[in-house]
Amino acid sequence: MIKLAKREEQIMQAFWDVEKAFIRDIIPLLPDPKPHYNSVATMVRILEEKGFLGHEVIGNIFCYFPIISREEYQKHALKDVVSQYFDNSYPRMLAFFAKEQNLSEEELTEIITIIKNRKS
Repeated sequence: MIKLAKREEQIMQAFWDVEKAFIRDIIPLLPDPKPHYNSVATMVRILEEKGFLGHEVIGNIFCYFPIISREEYQKHALKDVVSQYFDNSYPRMLAFFAKEQNLSEEELTEIITIIKNRKS
């Protein structure tokens, strides 16, 4: 799976939030400064070419929807981060975040609970 550029990812976040939309509906959901309609339309076409979005024709307007789920992309992005920065070690990544984010004992216990529940 291809890693998305920052603005592409922002557009996908908007589509994941609304599930189906016209380009004009996505622009207000993007962070400032808001890109021009034509810029978003170009990026949406690129996202469709990359296989992230699909469309259906309603009247004479394209309505776009995600083909790749947020969860699928998160898995891919996380695998890249773990590979690039933590030598493919999830324990190293968790230790890093526990230390850097000053996780409370309650948060660490919650993480352990999630892991234990997933294994059973």
